[in-house]
Amino acid sequence: MRHVTRFIFIFVILAGLALAQHRSRLAPELQELDPSTTVDVIIQYNRTPSDFSHSLVEGRGGRRHRTFESIKSAHYTVPVSALADLANDPDIAFIHPDRAVQATGTATPDYGWMGVLGVTNPHAWGNHDEIGVGVAVIDSGINDAGELSRGKSSRIVYSRSFVPGDSSTADAYGHGTHVAGIVGGDGSSSSGGSYVVRGIAPSVRLINLRVLNQYGASTDSSVIAAIQQAISLKNTYNIRVINLSLGRPVAGSYVTDPLCQAVEAAWNAGIVVVVAAGNDGRYTGTQGYGTISAPGNDPYVITVGAMNTMATLDRSDDKMASYSAKGPTLFDHIVKPDLVAPGNRVLSILAVKSELSSLFPQNIVTMLSKYFQLSGTSMAAPMVSGAVTLLLDQNSSLTPDQVKAKLMRSADKIFMAATCPSGQTCATQASKKTTAVDPQTLQSYTSYYDMFTVGAGYLNVANALADETSVPSGKSSLSPSVSLNASTGAVTLVTGSSVTWGSSVTWGTSVIWGTNTLSGSSVTWGTSVIWGTNSASAQSVIWGTSVIWGTSAPCADNLFLSLVGEQ
Repeated sequence: MRHVTRFIFIFVILAGLALAQHRSRLAPELQELDPSTTVDVIIQYNRTPSDFSHSLVEGRGGRRHRTFESIKSAHYTVPVSALADLANDPDIAFIHPDRAVQATGTATPDYGWMGVLGVTNPHAWGNHDEIGVGVAVIDSGINDAGELSRGKSSRIVYSRSFVPGDSSTADAYGHGTHVAGIVGGDGSSSSGGSYVVRGIAPSVRLINLRVLNQYGASTDSSVIAAIQQAISLKNTYNIRVINLSLGRPVAGSYVTDPLCQAVEAAWNAGIVVVVAAGNDGRYTGTQGYGTISAPGNDPYVITVGAMNTMATLDRSDDKMASYSAKGPTLFDHIVKPDLVAPGNRVLSILAVKSELSSLFPQNIVTMLSKYFQLSGTSMAAPMVSGAVTLLLDQNSSLTPDQVKAKLMRSADKIFMAATCPSGQTCATQASKKTTAVDPQTLQSYTSYYDMFTVGAGYLNVANALADETSVPSGKSSLSPSVSLNASTGAVTLVTGSSVTWGSSVTWGTSVIWGTNTLSGSSVTWGTSVIWGTNSASAQSVIWGTSVIWGTSAPCADNLFLSLVGEQ
């Protein structure tokens, strides 16, 4: 009897271990679903999936849609009842739901954004009339209304839709055309008027990869498929930049996130990936900290937050947009964003009869009827994508890591609009603050200028292009992580010897992030200012298990957070 009891005990332990193992390979969202239903999933394998791999899924009632060789994954529809069995397959590394993704722009006058990027006259950037660089705009499609042409030829050299059941590559939503105009609109619709509204790189070639439907929604699988397509077309169209003005809540570590793995594959293929930080900076649960969206949480990519230019060309009055998402990232504590750029009330090309223009006709600029106003980190990201294009046009040999480092190093570190609390002298940039007001709710929001809000600083295209000869050392420009010493409350940067800003004096941390946001390797938080007097409880908001480990993550980006921007 004793042997039987021992056998039962061992069996229970083994069964428990097996259950724990298969549940560890299943994303939490998949573990409590109705077993009588089906679900779309992305299955990550330990090696590139073969026909045999697909047959095992299909044998359990699954249906394959796409294979993503670049990240050893595939997209399937499977019965929920088969998930547990699939999770026990030793060839399967992880099973993710096909998570929802959305645009990170809001329906919201910046009459020409050139001045706010460091120089009023764009021709001072040099002659970029024949740019051979290709930028893949992975968004809601692009409509060519004449501003995206060169002579009689469209500069949209390739188009494809990844929206299920919709092969049209036109912009039914109205977001992608706006983004493309910021990257490369030529200003022809406004020439001869009081204002000329042109993009950062007006001669760039555009690759239109549509993933967002007419309502601005998509899924991981569509975005990953588009990224994979951009990689495959890299040499054909000299694709050196991908712009992702979209995102979703972080669901786990970037190490296993399939969307993050896809952007890393593009980066390693020699393509600079620029991602919007997200628009959850007003999230009250963490005062906006810890709200960076995926795949902007990946340390490889350039993650961009949004600034408010105050509708002037004078850079000195610019301030942080309160909705811009802040770091550190959930789970991995990566320092994000990497840069900030203009993103509030930005003017760009109107997609006529699109969903956004129909819902918000007041955003069509009266005196420039072919232009539309939008706000969000969606608008800030293509500012940086345009700058990347100019850098690569100037020096095509730059690697993605070198481009990232040069942009971060050349960014402005001082934010003139930021003022010290109660008229005090600010010891650091991080202790400065500005207040923004939502014109609809009249609610005010305070932003501080620490590295988790502004990153390495404010994009300055002129500075980046002027620094032609300096090339960063180090093997990579991975964004560093931060570590909290629970006993002292110190937050410290964690970099490696292979990281550009971790191994070189010239490109060290103080050069990249500025001396007024760092003290040696320790991050200056200004906790009494940022968090109030009770800094201990405030730190637990960021570093506590309920937020960092994802059990109560911030809500998804609110597309209509501020329909007219902020003041």
